[in-house]
Amino acid sequence: VFSADANHPADALAMIGASAALHISDLPFLGPIAGIRVCRINGELVANPSHEAQEEADINLFVSSSKDAIMMVEGGADEASEADIIDALLFAHEQAQAVINMQNELREACGKEKREVKAPEVDADLAAKIADLATQSVTDAYSIKEKMPRYAALDAAKKELVAKLVEQDETLADRKGEISSIFGDLKYNLVRKKMVAENTRIDGRGPADIRGISTETTILERTHGSALFTRGETQSIVTCTLGTKQDEQRVDGLLGDSFENFMLHYNFPPYSVGEARFLRGPGRREIGHGSLAHRALKGLVEFGDDFPYTIRIVSDITESNGSSSMATVCGGSMSMMDAGVPMKAACAGIAMGLIQEGDDMMILSDILGDEDHLGDMDFKVAGSEAGVTSL
Repeated sequence: VFSADANHPADALAMIGASAALHISDLPFLGPIAGIRVCRINGELVANPSHEAQEEADINLFVSSSKDAIMMVEGGADEASEADIIDALLFAHEQAQAVINMQNELREACGKEKREVKAPEVDADLAAKIADLATQSVTDAYSIKEKMPRYAALDAAKKELVAKLVEQDETLADRKGEISSIFGDLKYNLVRKKMVAENTRIDGRGPADIRGISTETTILERTHGSALFTRGETQSIVTCTLGTKQDEQRVDGLLGDSFENFMLHYNFPPYSVGEARFLRGPGRREIGHGSLAHRALKGLVEFGDDFPYTIRIVSDITESNGSSSMATVCGGSMSMMDAGVPMKAACAGIAMGLIQEGDDMMILSDILGDEDHLGDMDFKVAGSEAGVTSL
């Protein structure tokens, strides 16, 4: 941002500008896209309202759209119904069309000719050999319900495949990268087709089944509030600490100083996914997941004269196999209740997924990490029993 008037938001402009730059360039681009912020103010949906107007909104979503589809959505609401959220999404897509058309006009006026990009050619004979040698071992590996044993079986299947191929033809020893790529495509296609055909998930669940949930509060005696939330192979330890007004966080932002009396920090240490890496500062993942959980919970806290405290929630992910941000929401809600924080309602969150193969579609509740990676959508929704607070 080079210049800000403290009234008109810059986020939608940033996305539209990036899209327009790519669209008129010679780079391959499947756009254009447009970013639209949609708010519901006094019952009316409004596109790109001012910062001041946003304070009155009970739905506030930032939506990225192409001509035919919604690409991304991020935002929150005051326990809005699912129907109202869908109306807001459709309104955003409709409002984006004028901006998309404008970018097309700009391309006609000054766009460069796009570079030709040829898709890498796949060696059909090699792909057939790999399918013949590895289909059964990959299928067997994906029948293992636990994450780490499944990954170990897939690694073993890949090593065995390479060994067999090199044994048949020594020149393939120099094409391990190509073999790895074809093996990855084989995994992708086998898993998706099997799930859609059999209506069964990688871990044996049906599409709407939730993994087993285990919860416990007051797991730490000296904290104000604490909770352990486990769903399948995803687990979070969440603490809630209460401070005074002096503990509020001072934020020096684009619009000037502000003070935050509700803080949520999400930590995703490398050991949670079996990796040995240095601990760094917060990255894109930590900031994004923390922001999602922050929006989900803050609106349900009943601040006031009877409860003037500053709240800090810290979620430490101890193991992860998908949906750790939603474990943070669930554990955060329980840790606040354990600390005696007055809340309008309990809050929970779930990650939804989708797989589409041709005309067949499968909607998945509570997705695994593999279903996020191999699927077509990762859509996290959090809220109370009454409605959505964050997505």
